[in-house]
Amino acid sequence: MIRFGNKDFARYPFLKEALAYVTRNDFRLEDLDNPDYRHLIRKAEKKIQNFVFDGKIEYFIDYEKTHDTIVQEEVIVFLISLLIIRSISIEPVTKKYALNESMRFEKYLIADLNNVNQNDKTVRDILYKIFNELFGTEILLERNIYNFFKIRIDDYLDHTIAYQEREWNLINRTLDKGFVYLDGTEIVRLFRNELNLLIIDRIKKMNPERIPSTIASISNSFKLQWEKLYPSIRITNMHSITPPCIDHIYELIKKGENLPHPARVLLATFLIYTNKSFDEMLNLFKRLPDYNEQITRYQLEHLAGKRGLSKRYFVPSCEKVKLNNLCFETKICQGITNPSQLVNRKKYETL
Repeated sequence: MIRFGNKDFARYPFLKEALAYVTRNDFRLEDLDNPDYRHLIRKAEKKIQNFVFDGKIEYFIDYEKTHDTIVQEEVIVFLISLLIIRSISIEPVTKKYALNESMRFEKYLIADLNNVNQNDKTVRDILYKIFNELFGTEILLERNIYNFFKIRIDDYLDHTIAYQEREWNLINRTLDKGFVYLDGTEIVRLFRNELNLLIIDRIKKMNPERIPSTIASISNSFKLQWEKLYPSIRITNMHSITPPCIDHIYELIKKGENLPHPARVLLATFLIYTNKSFDEMLNLFKRLPDYNEQITRYQLEHLAGKRGLSKRYFVPSCEKVKLNNLCFETKICQGITNPSQLVNRKKYETL
């Protein structure tokens, strides 16, 4: 059996061996009403508040504690957090939490992989456990190049990121004998989506015989907080209709999906064209799992011509919308070349 130290268990509580550790110590989710777990429930509650509502990936692991204590506490806090999110049962909350939790694990992985010693067996074991057991992909440490790893070309091409950005195209990568070479940061970025889906899958599989009253109370409180902050999306205009491509983006936002960059530009330019205020636009974009107010406000002001060269960006043409796989054309789109024309057409028809 691969042996991990307390630091590794604490950083990667989703590993099967880590989860089995608390099972061997008779931990049951149904027992969380026991006062002995209150400090761990508070820690999980604080993590969710940071991740979902405050936009902070802040979490503290106390490495000064004993081996047994740190292993049990960090795995239990991880499980409690998943149970609370499962109990809230709001899809955007699940996806926002999963994204930020996976980003926390990304930081640990990047730090471990970029500081690997060529002879460090522990790091090689982590690679095997995380990438092979969980994701079915073998990552090998390249001994001839410091801090570089290699992955088979076929496995590399299984990841959609390899097709989305120019830097990931094979022509821009180092290849040798059927392998693609990557540094630690690139390895983690390549598996970003898998880490996110792993957390979502673990949340959905949380199905205890009963939800402890302590957990139910916390979940209900978070649910009320979310519904107050994010009421149902209502973007209507009595003198216009919404293009199907924009409607589709609204549906993705309602589900808590992260939008690709072209979809964000399309939505932002359309909202600017229809004279939505910055507060209205920010209120919509803040529903995205990776929302950052400072960055979003800057980008919106840039598109609106309020920054830089004062150039206002137009709504992308239908042709460009189609090229970005964002077109969901219906019969109302007949005869138009830009989504904004539907707004003008409806305004004309209602005058």
